[in-house]
Parts: sequence; C-alpha cells; structure tokens
Amino acid sequence: MTTLDDRPRHVPARLGGILSEAERLGFDMSCDLRTGAFLSMLAASKRGGVVVELGTGAGAGSAWLLDGMDPTARLVSVEAEPRFQEVARRHLGDDPRVRFVHDDAERWLRTYEGPRFDLAFVDCRPGKFTSLDRLVRLLRPGALYVGDDLKPQPTWPDGHQSRVDRFVRELHRHDRMRWTLMDWASGLVVAARLGDPPYLA
Repeated sequence: MTTLDDRPRHVPARLGGILSEAERLGFDMSCDLRTGAFLSMLAASKRGGVVVELGTGAGAGSAWLLDGMDPTARLVSVEAEPRFQEVARRHLGDDPRVRFVHDDAERWLRTYEGPRFDLAFVDCRPGKFTSLDRLVRLLRPGALYVGDDLKPQPTWPDGHQSRVDRFVRELHRHDRMRWTLMDWASGLVVAARLGDPPYLA
C-alpha cells in the first residue's frame, strides 16, 4: 500500500525567518505547514481575488496565502496584537498585495465596508466562534472559508473545548454555506459560500 506523504515540498521563502522570530517572541500559534500549503493552494484558485485573514499572528499564514496569490489578488490581514503583527510587517510588508490592519477583528468585521471576499482564513475567535454570520455575509458567492485549530492544542485556554464543540454543533445554522470538517492537520473547517437568495430557495 502506498503511503501518502503530505508534508509540503515547497515553503514560502520568508517563512523560516517569520517562524524563527515568532519563536523568539514566544508566539507558538502559527499555522502548521500542512495547513499553510493548503491555504497556498486555495489562494492560487482565486485569481484577482480579495483575501482576508483574521488573526495575522506573526505572519505565517500571510506568507502562505501570498505564496499562492497571483499578482492581481489582494490580502487584508487583521490582528489585535501589534507586537506579533510587527513580525509580519517586517518580513512581508514590502509586498504590495498585502495590507496589515492593527485592530480587534470583531470590531473590524462590524465596520468593514469594502469589497466582499473570495477567500477567508480565520485563525482567531472572531469570524469563527463569534461574528460568523457577519463574515458569511461578507463572502462572495463561490468564496471559500477556512478555519483551523479545531483539534485540541497545547495553547488552548481552559474551557475552549466547549467553545469548539458549540461551533461545530451549530455550523448547520449557516445555510448559505456548505461545510466540511477535516480531521487533518490542526483540525480544519472548510466551506464554500452559496449564492444569495433566491438561489437558495
């Protein structure tokens, strides 16, 4: 039987520096390599698309998304902790396709009035455990949604498992999406946005 080796054979050029600096800062919540490679592949499918990342962290996810994006695509990445996002700015801020936003993602989602998104990567609580309805409304029909860290992580605070369980249990309420749970990497939820009504009727 053939064993599939799902380790990435290509990584973004700047990822090593980002991960090294994140480690020095004690930031241990960067997306893993398999999730990153998956994000790069999805971003490559959204030529000229508008991509949003909620939870920049130190920029590992941003590096993977930019790695897959074409020259006409755009990424906006939102993070509440400037100390960590500054790592991403130093390593990736010279890329004209990305705009880093220092803001609480919950507040940013409430006030965002720009174009709808073609791909969303959610690596924080807002857009996943809170304000999911708002993010769904901001996705174009056909847009893709990815959330990670649904399997237990060493960094989880007390009580977080119940938050994850509730999120998974209530996914069916969002009938404008088609959801798939993946017991892979850190535990992913992947979804596609359906069309707006009356398409759903």
